[in-house]
Amino acid sequence: MPYARVNELHHHVGESVTVRGWVTTTRSSGKIAFVVLRDGSGYLQAVFSKRDVPEATWARVAELTLETSVAVTGVVRADARATGGHELTATDLEILGASPDFPISPKEHGSTFLFEHRHLWLRSRRQVAIAKVRNEVVQAIRDFFYERDFVLVDTPILTGSIGEEAGNLFSTDYFDLGKAYLAQTGQLYVEAAAAALGKVYCFGPTFRAEKSKTRRHLTEFWMVEPEVAWNDSDANMRLQEEFISAIVARVLDRRMDELKELERDTAPLERVVGPFPRISYTDAVARLHGLGSDMEWGRDLGGDDETLLAKEYDRPIFVYNYPKGVKAFYMKENPEDPRTVLNNDCLAPEGYGEIIGGSQREDDHDRLLARIVAQGLDPEAYRWYLDLRKYGTFVHSGFGLGVERTIAWICGNPHIRESIAFPRQIHRLYP
Repeated sequence: MPYARVNELHHHVGESVTVRGWVTTTRSSGKIAFVVLRDGSGYLQAVFSKRDVPEATWARVAELTLETSVAVTGVVRADARATGGHELTATDLEILGASPDFPISPKEHGSTFLFEHRHLWLRSRRQVAIAKVRNEVVQAIRDFFYERDFVLVDTPILTGSIGEEAGNLFSTDYFDLGKAYLAQTGQLYVEAAAAALGKVYCFGPTFRAEKSKTRRHLTEFWMVEPEVAWNDSDANMRLQEEFISAIVARVLDRRMDELKELERDTAPLERVVGPFPRISYTDAVARLHGLGSDMEWGRDLGGDDETLLAKEYDRPIFVYNYPKGVKAFYMKENPEDPRTVLNNDCLAPEGYGEIIGGSQREDDHDRLLARIVAQGLDPEAYRWYLDLRKYGTFVHSGFGLGVERTIAWICGNPHIRESIAFPRQIHRLYP
């Protein structure tokens, strides 16, 4: 008997096949039993008739419990009313792995309980839908850059050079060379690669030892970071705009079933098309004052400020040219206002805050060295990075998109922690 996955059943209408999966629900009238199972590719209802199956098979149906793994054999029948458009008229059932007392029941469970059982909670319809949206987002990212002739560059996870504040680093002893740090960003390395290849990106896990308990932060998350030679700050924002629009359009095109499972209102996502509004940091501060915020010029925007500002728009917005004092050393000074740098944050609508941070990079050797020293960093650790400004310096820019924040926004998740299979937070390292 051939095995088939649920998403392949349209090739087997009228044929007898065997489908392997896990039981999600059962119900019986005494003569007819309905078993819904999941195999990772979709959901399928198998119908057992007491009259038509052997007595031993009917007895096994009665033994089924939530998440029992099974092999169900039967004839595939097209049914537009059924989940996935097909149903299985079952003729046989094999129990592959019993599941007595599965700890997650249909009743309500608190978030602490669910995350302690994250390894099992992943099997729920909601978490399966989120995982498939995440997979689509990741593939959309890779396809976007591949189709535009970007080259993927793998950057170190362990590094002696940091891209952000030292207080937010995870450190480890690295043999006889002193301290190494888990990478906060691959940006410095893709800047070097951009001088070799022109258009590059890195894509991988990053680590931030921020003691933050907000719904927008994880200690380990995935980030994609493109870097483009000859792109200035304006071109950088245009690339971000095109990038975000493409990701959202891809999910709307290919993952509508999952968005429906998540009960996501897709109208806000359908408005994610360029051009995105742009507002300078200085104008944003004035706008926030008008909205009742006590925001002061010179402070970085907090989460509440981002939410308040983004509510004024129906699509992502760019806030650009932040004060130099609240941004990283590598951002280029704004020649029109030396108090600020040529950077931007892209804020998602609906209260999800910053999903992208980008900037034009400082390409002047002496200015960059001065910023490194001013921030108390060791110039020797950045000697290789400064070399990029000594040997054929060039205008370049790039950005970083946080994958989990983006997924939380697209899915409408209230908290970022559901956007990755096994979230790491300051209070969670299990499972």
